[in-house]
Amino acid sequence: MFFRIPAYFCKKTLVLKKAFPIIIPCLLFFSCVKIDVFEKNITIPGHSWETNFKPSIEFEITDTVQLYNIYVVLRHADAYRYKNIWLNIGIQPPGEPLQKSRFDLPLATDEKGWMGKGMDDIFEHRIPLYQQTPLKKGKYVFQLENVMREDPLEHVMNVGIRVEKVRQ
Repeated sequence: MFFRIPAYFCKKTLVLKKAFPIIIPCLLFFSCVKIDVFEKNITIPGHSWETNFKPSIEFEITDTVQLYNIYVVLRHADAYRYKNIWLNIGIQPPGEPLQKSRFDLPLATDEKGWMGKGMDDIFEHRIPLYQQTPLKKGKYVFQLENVMREDPLEHVMNVGIRVEKVRQ
C-alpha cells in the first residue's frame, strides 16, 4: 500500500526548508550579541539595613569613548513601609577622593503602588542615577549608605549598582 502525504503538509515543509538557513544564523547572531552591563547586588543581612552597614561595589571601566547609564538596584519585600528611600551614594572615580551625594529615590506612588517589577511579595527597582554619562578609564568604587530615619530599615533585601553602555 502506498501512503500519500497531503499537499498542504509538503508546502509547509518546503517553506521551513527554505527559511531554515536564514532563521538559524539570525538566532545565533542575536544570541551572541554582547550586552555590556555590570551589575552587582549586596545582600542586606537579615533584610534589616542598619545605618552602619555601607556596602561598597567596585568595577572597572576600559571603554572611555562610550557613554554609560548608572542605576541603583534595590529589592525589598511588600512589607516595606515607605514610598521612597533616602541614600547617600559615594562615588570614587579613578585617582579621586570619594564624593557623596544624597538621593531621594521613589519606590511607589499612591495611584499605581510599587513602581518596580514584582514577583509575589518581592519588588525590584532599577532607578536611574546618571544617564548618558562619560566615565574615565580605571576602577570606580560606589558606596551605598541608608540614611532613612528608621534604624534598622526593615524589609530591604538587596542593594546594588548597575552600569550599562548607552546603545546608539
